[in-house]
This record gives sequence, C-alpha cells and structure tokens, in this order.
Amino acid sequence: MGVTDDEVLAWLLDSDPALRWQVQRDLAHEPPAVWEATRAGTATEGFGARLLALQGDDGQWAGGAYFPREVREGTFPDEPGQPYTATTWSLNQLREWGVPASALRPRTAELLAAVRWEYEDLPYWGGEVDVCINAFTLANGAWLGADVSAIAAWFPSHQLDDGGWNCEWVNGSTRSSFHSTINAVIGLLDHEQRTGGTRGTGVLRAARHRGEEYLLQRHLLQRLSTGESHAPWATHFAYPYRWVYSALRAADHFRSAALHDGLTPDPRLAKAVALVREARDDDGTWHQELRHEGRVWFDVDGGVGEPSRWMTFHALRLLRWWDGSGATSVRLRDDAPR
Repeated sequence: MGVTDDEVLAWLLDSDPALRWQVQRDLAHEPPAVWEATRAGTATEGFGARLLALQGDDGQWAGGAYFPREVREGTFPDEPGQPYTATTWSLNQLREWGVPASALRPRTAELLAAVRWEYEDLPYWGGEVDVCINAFTLANGAWLGADVSAIAAWFPSHQLDDGGWNCEWVNGSTRSSFHSTINAVIGLLDHEQRTGGTRGTGVLRAARHRGEEYLLQRHLLQRLSTGESHAPWATHFAYPYRWVYSALRAADHFRSAALHDGLTPDPRLAKAVALVREARDDDGTWHQELRHEGRVWFDVDGGVGEPSRWMTFHALRLLRWWDGSGATSVRLRDDAPR
C-alpha cells in the first residue's frame, strides 16, 4: 500500500485525546498509566472540553432532550437531516469519548430528571417509545448513575418475535430493523459493562444475545429470506455513526461483546469482516464514504472522501482481534457491494 502500519499508527496517535487514549490502549498497547492520563485529559482539552462547555445550566444541550428547543417551538430552520446538537446526542458523544461523568455539571443526572421528551412530554430517565432513543438513554443513564431501571425492563418486553427490535413497533411493525437492533444491543452491552451484576442482568443479557443472534443469522449484511445484501447503509461507512447501521459498526460491537462474554469470534462475522478489510484505501486508511446530514456543534472527523481517523481505528482494532483469534477469513467477490 506504500504506507506502513507504523505510519498509520503514528497518524492515529496524532489526534484528539478522545481518540488518542483508545489508540494507545487498543492498538499501541501502552501501559494503563499512559492511556489513563490521556483519557483524563478528554475533560479539559479537545473535543470533550469543547462539548462540555456547551452544556447549559439546566443540564441540557441546545435546550432539548433529543431535538434542540427550536424544534419543539417550531422555529428550527428547514435544514437537511436531523440536528445532532441536543442533550441525548451530546451525552452519547461524551460517553463514547471516555469523558468522566464527573466532568459534567454537578448533579447532571438530577437536572435531567426534570427534562421531558418531545414525545408526549415523557420524563427523560423513563425513556420513550423509540428503541434507539431508549438504547442511548439506557447507556447514558448507566454512565451518569441515573435510575434507568424502567428503560432496562422495557427492552425485553418490546423485543419482537424474530429476536430484534424496530422503532416502528409503535406503528404496528412486527419485523425487526437492523438499525434499531444494533442500537439496542450496543446500549444493552454498555449498560451491562457499567453496572456489572446488578439485578436483572441475566434477563437483559439474554435479550442482548437474542438481538445479536438476529444479526448473526443474517451475517450482518443479508436479508434472511432471500440472502440479498441490504441497502448501501449496511455496506457504506461513515463516522460519526449516529443511529445508522453499518457492517463496520456492527462488527465492532461483536468484538466488544465477545471480549465481554469471553467468547471467540463467531464465524458468521466473516463476510462483514471481509467487507471492512477490502474497504481499506491505498493510503492504509479507511475513508469517509458519505455523511449523515444534520447540524452538529463541530466536526470530529474528515469529510466525504477524506481519511477517517475514527473508522481507521475501529477497523484496525476489529481486524487485529479477528486475525489474532485465528478466525477463518473469506474474500468477497469482486462485484460484492461496497
């Protein structure tokens, strides 16, 4: 490729602390003292510090739970995509960046208990009817120490017969969605990792495993009924992931889940891993293939067509785990969807 792995690693290490500490831990294998010091800096410099500074006195961002205040008021301008500046999206990013919960405004969890969802004015930590929103809130609540037991109980009771979830269940859908299911299993795993063996963990773990099996039966890419590949959202990669499914995002979850559960890689991941491997560009990195449109506070990665530090990190971490396990790799057909 003309670029060595050491050069790519150096490029990844020359990044914001939100990413650099993860590169140090998972790719460079630095001692804990090194990456923990970098992680502590996420609250005082770079992306983390910038986003923390935008938190309001009421604990919110942009004055709203899932959408900015202007959306509720009907004054938000007509723009492409949905805005990603409100409270839930901001908490998602800070949590995923490894920012300490203690860096947020004092009593943030209590402040947000007074916040209401845009949907039927429901209380924030009680969740609402959308699977993805509840998954985000389950993980964010576990991170902040809020009582999200009602949301935890919601997931097993709203799991569909095929094993997954669909945000459209409220409109009568009985077939699961790749998007809804990946968000659900990611949120359930994050909650389990942060809370340990708390009451109800076995039920939630079983629900997560059923949801993961739904995706594995489809090799993370295909319709079960026909074997056809899903739409480009499954095979085209973009970061930040937002709520959107992709084979890279899903495979990265299965890496985390296998490590947490003490399992070896499931062979049904092979096609998705091959897709990730073959998406690597000649410069040794993974490039942004598209952009999920919508207002953001600031950009955290390259634009369309540019190298993505975040996806390169996630892809390399996935491939090292897969290859290091001795799992059997496959090669996609030359005409396989990308």
